[in-house]
Amino acid sequence: MITAGIDMGSRSIKVVLLEEIKVEGAPQLQYAVKKAYMMLPGELDADEAAEKAYNEALQAAGLKREDVAAVYVTGAGRSQVKFATEGVTEMTAGARGANYMFPEVRTVVDVGAEEGRGVKVDAAGKAVDFAGNEKCAAGAGSFAEAMSRALQMTLKEFGEASLRSDKTIPMNAQCTVFAESEVVSLIHASTPSQDIAKAVLDAVASRICAMVRRVGIEESIVLIGGMAHSAGFVDALKKALDVEKILLPEMPESISALGCALLAAERQH
Repeated sequence: MITAGIDMGSRSIKVVLLEEIKVEGAPQLQYAVKKAYMMLPGELDADEAAEKAYNEALQAAGLKREDVAAVYVTGAGRSQVKFATEGVTEMTAGARGANYMFPEVRTVVDVGAEEGRGVKVDAAGKAVDFAGNEKCAAGAGSFAEAMSRALQMTLKEFGEASLRSDKTIPMNAQCTVFAESEVVSLIHASTPSQDIAKAVLDAVASRICAMVRRVGIEESIVLIGGMAHSAGFVDALKKALDVEKILLPEMPESISALGCALLAAERQH
């Protein structure tokens, strides 16, 4: 059996195609990812973009629509995806996907482009509590991206630069617009770019940490979402949470789509 999970993110659409595998003697069903696919939607509307991403993922995997038993969708635009079998919340999808990758995980930190959240997960991969940033970009990836543009750096360069700094510069602004003014002031004061990068990522990590603490920090901790690709942010988050290790999955931005595909498979039985 093959199922699909789609994550309708604010910046990109992620599609995961999952195949159920029967292993002789195994106590539980096993699954294999047939295809993980990501597309930037551009000017397309949500349903059209989801159709395009899904069709391209199927084509890349050598599958047809009739091969897929169920399609589950999550993300901010999930209600607009008309062809989906069912929609699930971001917390439910992220918790299930993270638990599948790391069964020991009890705390999931999810930081994408526009939203950040902390989720408490039980042993079965169910979200039992969560706290989010209420769609404020200051606690998410677009905040860091905007600040990196002010320094004429890519987000990857921004994260790497922050690791070269040992300075602590507090950022007081609570929104992207005012924080960018702070960054411009620091630039005019000839503050080294690596110090500014560290200040920005420390600020994002601090806001995310506050959310996670509201649900309680239980190790092990996994970071999912696009910001998991930023080494500087991962380092800042470890320090903010006061932990030695944060687990990072291979495809952090696709974990919620994976969770959707898993839920779709499990609910077919």
